Amino acid sequence: MSVLVNKPAPDFQAAAVMGDNNIKENFRLSDYRGKCVVLFFYPLDFTFVCPSEIIAFDHRLEQFRKHGAEVIGVSVDSQYTHLAWKNTPVERGGIGQVRYPLVSDLTKSIARSYDVLVDEAVALRATFIMVKQGMVQHQLVNNLPL
Repeated sequence: MSVLVNKPAPDFQAAAVMGDNNIKENFRLSDYRGKCVVLFFYPLDFTFVCPSEIIAFDHRLEQFRKHGAEVIGVSVDSQYTHLAWKNTPVERGGIGQVRYPLVSDLTKSIARSYDVLVDEAVALRATFIMVKQGMVQHQLVNNLPL
């Protein structure tokens, strides 16, 4: 496990489902330079644990933005799976209309660059906080069962 704290956040380009449900094919982390970013990874869509953290980020989104921070989620699912999960009601195992981008990491290159990929399969639960210049200030990584 590499420590990214005090280093530039690895940039990436990938497809993402935006807060308004549009799919942006060329989403880039570098487009958020000048803002603080809370980037989090989760293993998979349609799992029984992940929705609680994803929904909690959405419930606090205005507080993040009030402090000048944007939230971005990443998993190894496709942008179409992300969209289907957003369009599934919370009471039926979905996440509802979360208002921040969910990035598709089908190639697993993003999880690999942040060193959170497990067995070349899924990402660990992890959170990275970057300051306006794109430097990682905080890194928290949890094992899958935790």
